[in-house]
Amino acid sequence: MTTAEEWNAAFKPRPVHEYLEDTVAKFGDRPAADFMGRVWSYKDIGAMVDRTAAGLKAMGVKPGVHVGLCLPNTPYYTVFYFAILKLGATVVNFNPLYVERELAFQARDADVRIMVTMDLKVIYDKVEAVRQEKLLDTIIVCPMTGILPTVKKVLFSLFKRKDVASIPQDAAHVRFADLQTKGSSVQAADIDPKEAIAVLQYTGGTTGVPKGAMLTHRNLSANIEQMRCVFEKAKAGEEKVLCVLPFFHVFAMTVAQNLSVILGAEMVLQPRFELKDVLDVIQKKKVTLFPGVPTIFTAINNSPITKDYDLTSVNLCLSGGAPLPVEVKENFEKLTGCILVEGYGLTESSPVACVNPLDRTSRAGSIGRLVPGTSARFVDIEDRKTEVAKGEKGELLLHGHQIMKGYWKREDATSETIEPDGYLHTGDVGYQDEDGFIYLVDRIKDLILCSGYNVYPRVIEEAIYQHEAVAETIVIAVHDDYRGQAPKAFMKLKDGYELSAQELKTFLKDHLSPIELPRDYEFRDELPKTMVGKLSKKELVEEEAAKRSELSAESAA
Repeated sequence: MTTAEEWNAAFKPRPVHEYLEDTVAKFGDRPAADFMGRVWSYKDIGAMVDRTAAGLKAMGVKPGVHVGLCLPNTPYYTVFYFAILKLGATVVNFNPLYVERELAFQARDADVRIMVTMDLKVIYDKVEAVRQEKLLDTIIVCPMTGILPTVKKVLFSLFKRKDVASIPQDAAHVRFADLQTKGSSVQAADIDPKEAIAVLQYTGGTTGVPKGAMLTHRNLSANIEQMRCVFEKAKAGEEKVLCVLPFFHVFAMTVAQNLSVILGAEMVLQPRFELKDVLDVIQKKKVTLFPGVPTIFTAINNSPITKDYDLTSVNLCLSGGAPLPVEVKENFEKLTGCILVEGYGLTESSPVACVNPLDRTSRAGSIGRLVPGTSARFVDIEDRKTEVAKGEKGELLLHGHQIMKGYWKREDATSETIEPDGYLHTGDVGYQDEDGFIYLVDRIKDLILCSGYNVYPRVIEEAIYQHEAVAETIVIAVHDDYRGQAPKAFMKLKDGYELSAQELKTFLKDHLSPIELPRDYEFRDELPKTMVGKLSKKELVEEEAAKRSELSAESAA
């Protein structure tokens, strides 16, 4: 395997859009994207990127401008992503499942004045509400019918009219088709890969407060090259990648979209995870590479319909976002004959930092070895500075070209997270064995890893506090066989108020995305507090751990 020194010596930071241009030149006639049966070649995608870039430039998009993408997995995402980067501007990813409050916070914090979205009411209406708050100047609207095959286009127009938003004819709204008329080519911006921010990717980091990780072109190009090394067995110009993880998530952005581009692979786009649809598309399209999260692999393993499908085209699968249970790995490999390995990363590392070998030598329970060009050290959990001895448990710190520039407008948080020598505090506790495999044993930070997504207790708590009956609340992570972890909410009600779990759940549906909704609700007369009166999670976490141990013991008996 390439050593860190060898990799660093060979690595040259590049503007990210150049990877697409390389692939267009080499594999222009190869399929680039398949969306519900309609296929675009890399030459098609390259031409759309150039026209879109010309249209964005006419709107004033240039270096320093932040453009929001609030899109599901469609060709529109890839086209706008590379067009924005070609202009030297910055992509800000938005989760289309966010509620209006979350979209508004991020738009305000990221200085986004232009948002790209679809004409689907479920997404557009929320984005328009944010514009009505005067947080956006312009919405670029992409039509669903513009990317559907002819037959599906007709059916959609006939039966899905209620799902399509009515878009005003005014200066605040720009149609995708109009954007394509401003020119067929554009001069790429002069980009310094080490300094120019390619993507602002929001994360809770180690504190649970949403912050924009500034990922430069160097950061992203480094991780692209590292993935090229990890997937050295992949065949350029021949692979088909199942893109069911959403591109607005940093893992999918790199390991599904950007990896596909450097390999000249065909992206088989799925707007969301629906089990039968995914099984159908694997069998029909003969998918070969499959990045996913444990929840997806678990669902496939456990479904009674899986046995009816041929999944043997799948060769390599990378699981991230949450720990991969050994039984899930083994069962999925038996079903498909593929190699499924666990990797590890953070938004702040663009994201991949560790991957198990993509062969039969991966180690159960390990997040793998460091990817090329990456180094690590483990430090004392208390002082967060003193290195611990080899094999001892400590906080994992990472170093490499993929480590973010810092947090947007958060110098204090940046200095707390990145050491002067460039090492990133991960907030994860673990150790490294003699063969270089890293194992994580605990988490310092409070964030909940739910189906591969970061869910922040503080966001849920703030939503719960908006209910007039709630006096105090604490949200913690509890084990979930399906999602890995799930939020559980504990509440103390105000005197004289009554509130049921179902009533609170109904209330929260308008304040939280589905992934953030607590799995369990528990009402108590008092919540635990520290000596100074601060609400304390420790006791509740210990209680839930004890309950799970008792259940496990009873099951074993």
